[in-house]
Amino acid sequence: MSTSVQDQSWSPSSWQRREALQQPRYEDAQELAEATARLAELPPLVTSWEVLALKQALAEAQDGRRFLLQGGDCAESFADCSSPVISNRLKVLLQMSLVLVHGLKKPVLRVGRFAGQYAKPRSADTETRDGVTLPSFRGDVVNGPDFTPAARRADPQRLLRAHSHSALTMNFVRALIDGGFADLHHPEYWDLAWVEHSPLAAEYRHMVTGISDSLRFMETLAGSVAGFSKVDFFTSHEALLLHYEQALTRQVPRHEGWFNLSTHFPWIGMRTAALDGAHVEYFRGIRNPIAVKVGPSVTPDQLLPLIEALNPDDEPGRLTLIHRMGNAGVAKALPPLLEAVKREGRRVLWVADPMHGNTESTSNGFKTRRFDNIRGELDQAFDIHAAAGTRLGGVHLELTGENVTECLGGARDLSEADLQRAYKSMVDPRLNYEQSLELAMLIVRKSSATGH
Repeated sequence: MSTSVQDQSWSPSSWQRREALQQPRYEDAQELAEATARLAELPPLVTSWEVLALKQALAEAQDGRRFLLQGGDCAESFADCSSPVISNRLKVLLQMSLVLVHGLKKPVLRVGRFAGQYAKPRSADTETRDGVTLPSFRGDVVNGPDFTPAARRADPQRLLRAHSHSALTMNFVRALIDGGFADLHHPEYWDLAWVEHSPLAAEYRHMVTGISDSLRFMETLAGSVAGFSKVDFFTSHEALLLHYEQALTRQVPRHEGWFNLSTHFPWIGMRTAALDGAHVEYFRGIRNPIAVKVGPSVTPDQLLPLIEALNPDDEPGRLTLIHRMGNAGVAKALPPLLEAVKREGRRVLWVADPMHGNTESTSNGFKTRRFDNIRGELDQAFDIHAAAGTRLGGVHLELTGENVTECLGGARDLSEADLQRAYKSMVDPRLNYEQSLELAMLIVRKSSATGH
């Protein structure tokens, strides 16, 4: 058990003594207190033994025995809590993991960026349109996207709605997996309706056939092979809204310490990772495996104290560092961090987020990302880790199973004109199914080339 958990100065509410960035401004403190009190009485969304199982699996990823695939929506919406959206999101992650398992020849750890990804950080507290200034949209857990005073009011009741929608999502995902949706004997169940039209379909079908043939061969020799009928699947979200996270932080029988039971794998975003800030204070005391987003401005002198604060005992599986530098900046920003962490002998899982450092706006007003830049940052990340003698152990992606047109390029070479055809994201642009699958294939090729 981590010594940080035993620190008597820590409690689930001790973050309130620190500066808490990116928090909404609630007008009625009593209304907030009543909502969080009710939230604290509701059942947890995950269990402590699931959390500890994930931590063990992440420790194996740190040792190079697994590869982490973490992906999902930039920001979930309550409206998208529907069976087609959830099942398609699960399908694309399963298909990507199948490609990675086939190519990397190692187990893939599947973590969805959903069932709680309802809050988003913003660059400004307010937004102004036509001379009218209102609070910024901070995700469905806080307020609504419509530009009206009523919609943009921070509503504590949305905390309860977020819990409800997260529970519905988790329940459906668990039911799908327990019912055999992820059975490797039947990967055809995972197909999305438009897969046949993809230029990558033939290559993917070849992989599916190869895996199915191998599975049948093993079962011919040894009988039924256990473990192939279902997969482990975990959830993650940016633990941005600390009132929500505190209310779902619990002690459980037979395990010491405190667990955040809103998700298996919470992370700290780049805007809230200050060493003396409220988020780091909260995170240092929970027993979950945790992650931190690391941007191009972070220096070794900033990163090493953060690692010490969050994982003082160098606990296996505890800390993941997700670097998001941008295609143009990764070659300069990443090597000093790898060298410093390696020199100090700190145990972390390095993961690449090639999405967030590559956002731009097009001439026709859409926020987008170029597939070539996403691929370029990921290619460089593999090369930089190989040169440093460290290991890139996973990827963190914003993606969807829907046939959207939000990122430029990819197998169909989407252009700026294509963006208006099916741009659905309320916040950040996501890879569609086809681009996600293409990226999985590129990861396999690059990993093989660099010896990962």
